[in-house]
Amino acid sequence: MNIESLRNYCLSLKGTTESFPFGDDTLVFKIVNKVFLLASLTEPCSFNVKCDPEKAIQLRESFSEVIPGYHMNKKHWNTVYYNGSLSDKQLTEMIDHSYQLVLKSLPKKQQEEINNL
Repeated sequence: MNIESLRNYCLSLKGTTESFPFGDDTLVFKIVNKVFLLASLTEPCSFNVKCDPEKAIQLRESFSEVIPGYHMNKKHWNTVYYNGSLSDKQLTEMIDHSYQLVLKSLPKKQQEEINNL
C-alpha cells in the first residue's frame, strides 16, 4: 500500500472527507468531522487509527510496525508503519476497524444518513 492507495481506500468509505488541518504533512480523514485516520506524508510512511483498547494492545504485541499512537491518546490510537511488512488486507482491516468505531460513536440519525449514501 502507498499513500495514494491509502487515500483512495479511505475516500471509498461512506461519508469520508479529507483535509489538512494540521499542515501540509498530515492528511486527515473524517466522518462528520470526527477523525478516523491521520496519515503522515513524510517518511517513514505511517498512519494513526483509532482502535479498541484491547485490540490495540494485541496488535502492538503482534506486529512491530504497530506502536502506541504518536501524539494521540495511546489507549485508543495506534500508529501503523506501512513499509511493506503488513499486507494490504491487514492494513485495510485496521482502517475499517477505526472507521467503524467512529461511525458507531455518531448519533443514530447521522449513522443512518451515512449508511444510506
